[in-house]
Amino acid sequence: MSVRTAGPSRSDLVADTALALLAERGMRGLTHRAVDEAAGLPQGSTSNLARTRQALLELAVRRLADREARVLALHEMPDPRAGAGALADALALATHRALTRNRELTLARYELALEATRRPELRAYFDATGVRFREQLAALVTGMGSTDPARHTLSLISWADGLMFSCVAGSFGAEVPSLEEVRAGLRELLDGMLGA
Repeated sequence: MSVRTAGPSRSDLVADTALALLAERGMRGLTHRAVDEAAGLPQGSTSNLARTRQALLELAVRRLADREARVLALHEMPDPRAGAGALADALALATHRALTRNRELTLARYELALEATRRPELRAYFDATGVRFREQLAALVTGMGSTDPARHTLSLISWADGLMFSCVAGSFGAEVPSLEEVRAGLRELLDGMLGA
């Protein structure tokens, strides 16, 4: 009888490897065979787990959502009564994590988002994974007195996504803002929205 040591499941290993390959090689570099090789798995292991490319992409999107939930630290979001400063602090920390320690994960997200524009079946799947964060952010800005929570949520997410794209894949790739700079930008945005 063998004792299994704690570690990632085969599914998580395959999904994490797929995300790493997306960040390193782009969508064209993501194949079942490449995942097997990069993960050190016997040939055919990834195909046994995710038979089609769509299944492999869905596996990667699910894992991306799980890992990004930890980066965004939804459990660390403040109570709305703490005010705009506390929300700016929490969002700045999450955004800065995505720009620094989790840069490859952010890059993989953009690869998957672009692929979803070409695959309607992936688009629906990809969009569904972001609902949890959008809903929580909408509840927070509503609790802070937003007069238009849907628009303000879109503005906050767009600001953070724009900053991350610019600094990870865009023309500011060599210039990662400091945590304080990210916080200042978010605070300006929230003050304008909420009249703080």
